[in-house]
Amino acid sequence: MYPPIEPYDHGMLDVGDGQRLYWETCGNPDGRPALVVHGGPGSGATPGWRRHFDPTAYRIVLFDQRGCGRSTPSAADPTVDLATNTTAHLLADMELLRAHLGIDRWLLHGASWGSSLALAYAQRHPARVTALMLFSVVANTDREIEWLTRDMGRIFPAEWARFRAGVPEADRDGDLSAAYARLVNDPDPRVRERAARDWCDWEDVHVSLAGGHRPSPRFADPVFRYGFARLVTHYFAHRGFLPDGQLLRDAGRLAGIPGVLVQGRLDVSGPPDIAWQLTQGWPDARLEIVEGGGHGTGHGMTERVVAALDSFARA
Repeated sequence: MYPPIEPYDHGMLDVGDGQRLYWETCGNPDGRPALVVHGGPGSGATPGWRRHFDPTAYRIVLFDQRGCGRSTPSAADPTVDLATNTTAHLLADMELLRAHLGIDRWLLHGASWGSSLALAYAQRHPARVTALMLFSVVANTDREIEWLTRDMGRIFPAEWARFRAGVPEADRDGDLSAAYARLVNDPDPRVRERAARDWCDWEDVHVSLAGGHRPSPRFADPVFRYGFARLVTHYFAHRGFLPDGQLLRDAGRLAGIPGVLVQGRLDVSGPPDIAWQLTQGWPDARLEIVEGGGHGTGHGMTERVVAALDSFARA
């Protein structure tokens, strides 16, 4: 990756509904605009994202989506209402941020949930997107959420049994994400904390089959852990606030927008078939499979991501 850099500008953008989004810009103020769309939902935009870009070539924009990171109010406060935290609201926030920064068109760079949000934005606003560089691609279909919360128990049976046992017995054969969403909003703080820990323990299990995977140190922070679990279960329980399969069905809307999708062969959180299906309806996209890669960077994935962004910078 490129050396660490610091923002040259940052601020808080009022997007309505009592929400204020943290944003920052790094790199070259006159460079090619690029927006980082972080994952989760609820992970926030961390400094490592900046290092994927050539700072002399890009004007790099990062922001924390509603309810997470430095944006306010935080979903880690159990009294904060999530009714205005939906995909439609996030897409509108991105457009407000683009206008606020005076950007006409930008490249979108996202991973995991961020790839879904970037695809939804590009399908809604194709004239505002110059290119898409996505990795660990997911589309938030019903099948994917069922895979994440239930079918993957065939690969991690003991861990999944603990995950399933974390919800009341009456909920164990139903929608586990919805069951956890209820638990993390329980009036009892002990119930909320246990549910957040159980959810994040399962997140740490299924992100990769690649050797050398280590648990995320961010989940050791109870504030981050709770806010993350609350937002993820909120979005999963509502199936990403998208009609099932919409991002795959509407891939043709991306015609004319160049894209690179980098996917790990060993990514069990986001199996490669979703990225492959996208390329079948999006002729301007190229899929690169990293044989040893899991969900996220490492095992050669970071190098592919940086190389793709470098190629867009030269273009």
